[in-house]
Amino acid sequence: MNQPTALIADDEPLLRERLRSHLATLWPELRVLDDARNGTEAVELFELHQPQVVFLDIHMPGMSGIEAARALGRRAHLVFVTAYEQYALQAFEHGAVDYLVKPIDPARLSDTVQRLRRQLDGPLPGGAALDAMLDQLAGRLGQRVEARRWLQWIKASVGTSVRLIPVEQVCYAKAEDKYTLVVWEEGEALIRKSIRELAEQLDPERFVQTHRSVIVNLAHVAEVVRGVNETAELKLRGRGEVLPVSRSYLHHFRQM
Repeated sequence: MNQPTALIADDEPLLRERLRSHLATLWPELRVLDDARNGTEAVELFELHQPQVVFLDIHMPGMSGIEAARALGRRAHLVFVTAYEQYALQAFEHGAVDYLVKPIDPARLSDTVQRLRRQLDGPLPGGAALDAMLDQLAGRLGQRVEARRWLQWIKASVGTSVRLIPVEQVCYAKAEDKYTLVVWEEGEALIRKSIRELAEQLDPERFVQTHRSVIVNLAHVAEVVRGVNETAELKLRGRGEVLPVSRSYLHHFRQM
């Protein structure tokens, strides 16, 4: 039996590395032939290697994952990777291809691997369902790019007044039951918003989740201290707090 082959396309090198590492554990016989940094490279490397499986990030500079998928046609098993869970759930309702949500959950990836193992012996999925799904995804992608505006200010009640906190001054945020504690350069305040809601409104280039209850502003991180069992701790500039980094989020700091 031939060894299965794959290509990974994502503009974030840490996420490519993490996906490759997970696949090596969950599907050791799979040979990842190459990594692509954008959609154009994905198509070029696909034509060079002809892999059976392609993991495609939806949002990539230049040619998007959707445009790359159209160029590949029905010549590979596709798995889309997206940072937007709700977006993915709505767009993939046709079930023409599989999808993964960032950060990639090993258990969810394991399910995908099992499905791919079964599908490799059968015909490639595609046809009208795939075309319809790509059309739907392209429409949603355009709407999201146009509409997306990251949060610039956080409104917080401080005593009897409402404070407008510039997000660049926020050091970190921490879940406190149904509320979220926002700690910024001049103080701290509780806001009536869950940590998950806040995470979805902050620019992911500046803020990352380090634990299910913690979001940190990368500009305020001074040091990353590795711990046991693929965990770490963060020390912040000019502050005494030490913030946890759980195993699921350590990939954000592997190259720091």
